[in-house]
Amino acid sequence: MKNHLAQHILEIASQHESDIVLKYKEKNTNKYQSLTWKVFADKIKDAGISLLSHNISHNSNVGIFSDNKVEWTLADIAILSVRAVTVPIYATSSFQQLKYIVDETQMELLFVGNNEQAEKAKSLFNTNTSVKKIVVFDELHSSIEDSRIIRWNDFISIENKKELSEKWESNLQLGSADDLATIVYTSGTTGEPKGAMLKHSNFLNCLNIHDKRLIVDNKDVSLCFLPLTHIFERTWTFYMLHRRAINVYLENPKEVINAMTEARPTVMCVVPRFFEKTHEGIIAEVSKWSKSKRTIFNWALKIGHKKIKYNCISKTPPLLLQLKHAVAEAIVLKKLRNIFGGNIRFIPCAGAAINNELLRFFHATGLFINYGYGTTETTATVSCFKNDIYDFDSCGSIMPEIDVKITDEGEICVKGTTVFSGYYKKEEETKKVLIDGWYHTGDKGFTKDPDFLVMTDRIKDLFKTSLGKYVSPQKIELLLSQDAYIQQVIAIGDNKKFVTALIVPSFDNIALKHEEIGIGLLSYDELVKNEKVIEFFNNRIIPLQKDLAPYEKVIKFELLAEPFSIENNELTNTLKIKRRIVVERYKEIIENFYK
Repeated sequence: MKNHLAQHILEIASQHESDIVLKYKEKNTNKYQSLTWKVFADKIKDAGISLLSHNISHNSNVGIFSDNKVEWTLADIAILSVRAVTVPIYATSSFQQLKYIVDETQMELLFVGNNEQAEKAKSLFNTNTSVKKIVVFDELHSSIEDSRIIRWNDFISIENKKELSEKWESNLQLGSADDLATIVYTSGTTGEPKGAMLKHSNFLNCLNIHDKRLIVDNKDVSLCFLPLTHIFERTWTFYMLHRRAINVYLENPKEVINAMTEARPTVMCVVPRFFEKTHEGIIAEVSKWSKSKRTIFNWALKIGHKKIKYNCISKTPPLLLQLKHAVAEAIVLKKLRNIFGGNIRFIPCAGAAINNELLRFFHATGLFINYGYGTTETTATVSCFKNDIYDFDSCGSIMPEIDVKITDEGEICVKGTTVFSGYYKKEEETKKVLIDGWYHTGDKGFTKDPDFLVMTDRIKDLFKTSLGKYVSPQKIELLLSQDAYIQQVIAIGDNKKFVTALIVPSFDNIALKHEEIGIGLLSYDELVKNEKVIEFFNNRIIPLQKDLAPYEKVIKFELLAEPFSIENNELTNTLKIKRRIVVERYKEIIENFYK
């Protein structure tokens, strides 16, 4: 393997020119088109040459502000090929978030996906002195006409290509494992965003340790639908290129279920929210079935649950269970997996905590969720399930060549060749988390034999009640969110006498239950204030909390009509709740809990 990511990928391209590397859906025809490795490499070279013509070279910072597109990856590798640094920016970022990253990195060139993002980026010309050129992947609207804004196709179709070709080749060959590859900005749930610096060596070592854990080859197909800005999807995309699997690009993540039935992926990476929403949909559908059909469904799942107890310890189930499972597979389980396209071998899942009952549910259907733990600062994966031995109450086994230790305070610390080199222009922040080569994650957890890692909470999210008791909000939220009628929940109680919660109901599931609850079809605002609905939730929450300590139990709650979302700035781009913002926004409601 080469010691530079762009060199490595382009070498693979030169050896497999006629093979298909990726697929994408054309907007005009709505049909999937393919790209060969040769065309892929040629476009990367053209973009790289153009970057050099714009004086982008070693250590220049270049932004990508776009939804998932083929051009996203082409631009990314082209930036790396001239030894410049890719700075991803979430497509949903506000202008202020965009400006913060652009100002801090002093980037001169910015790739954007569509005209809406181009409009936002165009405003940088009025407030920022570094950005000189904006390149738009989509066709340009007349509203954003500006000599400093050009189309992608025009950008890669430059003159003097031959003259700059040698310079590009020379730059590429000078690439080093120690080159800075990217600056990835964290979601900013606990303060201003920080740019984690990752080198080429971090990515290449990440590919290497995954080869020792996963089985992926050129027969595999992956669906690229999580934001490429996220370290998880981006590193996974590099891994697909490394293993020569076909990557199918999906621009609109809301279309993921339909795309799965069309693309029929064998592997793909997801976040827990994907399974939460899918599970909600399955349960809502099952609730409409006749009693006899529901009985068969529940029996099949029960058999699936029995079988996975053998699967996770790599033992063969008894013959009778195998026979029952064959029946369950034929009449229920296989049909459930068809939701995911019918071809899935395994699905890596990370990015947040997942309810282990939800994990068991999908494993019982025969869907292997390779659950894991990682951070931006560790180039994603620190641990994940092995395919033969795994523990549903853990985040899987620690990856090869990665060291993990737990401090006396219970903090997870990571050391290894995938650990980042620090935060961009933030030496003090770096010193707080990188100590003697160990990255202090800020996550609380423990390890258990043989090599399982358990992450229990974000240390900064733990709160202390006024009675002096420490409470894990994640524990409470995972417990309550397993209820089919709870879509989102945030637990509150820092310096308070008891724990309270803000709950967003699953409105679709409540609508199916409205007659049983004794209400009509109400608006969201009416529903959350309805006494019968509140009583319904109270009766569900009480038994869910039976195993919690008294000081951990939610004593009061409020139902909210508006879900937490990226649009209302209550979720990060990685779908984590921004606790500070939510607590501030619902300050009056929270204060009323304790009056």
